[in-house]
Amino acid sequence: MNKLKIYLILLLCSSASFLCYSQQRDSALNTARSSDSSISEIQDLPSKYYSKVDKKLSLVNDQLTKKSIKYLAKFQRQEQKLQRRLQQLHPELAVTDATQKYQELSQKIKSKTASLNKIDGGTYNSYLDSLGTTLSFLKQVNDFSDKVKSPLSSFDNLQNKLQQSEQIKEFIAERRAQIKELLSKYTHLPGSLKNEYDKLNKTAYYYSAQVQEYKNTLKDPKKIEEQALRILNKLPAFQKFMNQNSQLSSLFRIPANYGSAQNLTGLQTRSSVQSLIQQRIAAGGVNAQSQIQQNLAQAQGELNKIKDRLNQLPGGGSGDPELPNFKPNSQKTKKLFDRLEFGFNVQFAISNPLLPSTANLALTLGYKLDDKKSCGVGAGYILGMGTIKHISFTSQGLSLRSYFDWKIKKQFYASGGYEANYNSAFKNIEQLKNYNAWQRSCLAGISKKYKIGKKNGEMKILYDFFAQRHLPVSSPVLFRTGYSF
Repeated sequence: MNKLKIYLILLLCSSASFLCYSQQRDSALNTARSSDSSISEIQDLPSKYYSKVDKKLSLVNDQLTKKSIKYLAKFQRQEQKLQRRLQQLHPELAVTDATQKYQELSQKIKSKTASLNKIDGGTYNSYLDSLGTTLSFLKQVNDFSDKVKSPLSSFDNLQNKLQQSEQIKEFIAERRAQIKELLSKYTHLPGSLKNEYDKLNKTAYYYSAQVQEYKNTLKDPKKIEEQALRILNKLPAFQKFMNQNSQLSSLFRIPANYGSAQNLTGLQTRSSVQSLIQQRIAAGGVNAQSQIQQNLAQAQGELNKIKDRLNQLPGGGSGDPELPNFKPNSQKTKKLFDRLEFGFNVQFAISNPLLPSTANLALTLGYKLDDKKSCGVGAGYILGMGTIKHISFTSQGLSLRSYFDWKIKKQFYASGGYEANYNSAFKNIEQLKNYNAWQRSCLAGISKKYKIGKKNGEMKILYDFFAQRHLPVSSPVLFRTGYSF
């Protein structure tokens, strides 16, 4: 009987062990299948995703490095010039020498330093946060660790560049503060010193604006990056990794049972809060409601005053209080291509009321000098259109032109330009080399620019001061219409 009990106990133990082993094996298999499924999903990422991200980050790295070195050197030259002028006027006044610090910052921004544990560029950047967490997730997947190595290295490098740019901004702010304190000893600041100090402030402003411009480019993910993020967001493993490792999650820790009934226990509901507010107002007496509304109106008025003061600063609050009359040029921090404007316009010459005889079709390329002024060049093709009795399209010459636009108010611009027109059909280039055959025009007038969908429409009325010199004499008033893109 005792032996039978022992056999039964051994049988139960072996069965339990086999059951536990089976459960562990099934769990392992499920994990393996889930891992295989995740890998297959990640393989759906666009093939050029890694190279595109690497190229984008490397480009911003290079541009930020070059601009930081350029502005740092410019600020140093301006500071040294100001100090030389200061020494000539008052040898006893001097700012502590910072040549070594300038060199140190310049070398740091050039070099590739070790990766950092967190993204720190002054302000939170959702693009950098999601991209960095995505690359870190892909690094943990064995099949993709090699592919992600280069973009992750570029990402780490960019983190350091952004941090170093913040250090440069802090250093420049310190130097400005020291110089300001030194100049504050003057009752009447000499004009030469004031001009040099203003140059320092402008350089500091434009460097800060330039860094912000690069940050703004990183807030706009490309389509291929959005596609990759959509694919990864379907994976529970990636979602969990994002919740645990993103910069945003580190700032706002979300509990594991977030949204469950257990987690919501004890929290005040909206209705309970509203009821509590009503009770407090009722306890304040008959005039409590009107008193609260009056206080809120007064607070809103104070906020509006602060907002108005900020809006009085250049750029709607983005300017420098050290330069109250400084109007920054937002084009200065943009890339060359972003400052170019391409355009097309047409001008008709009418020989009878029913049909224009020629059409001057021109393409233009302009450059934005600042937010109000632009200049450019263009070339046109003069197309003959025949007569009302015989419509035919023929080549009637070429035109070369230059232009200048200066914003007057709202959509209206003062416009001018110099042009040369070859008003005859030509068969070869040699004919165009005859300088005397070109008819010249000196133009001035007004133009209006307006929106046509995503493009900018434009109408121009110009007066030709050389019209009387033309043979035959041409109309001095020209009307053009077109658009820029």
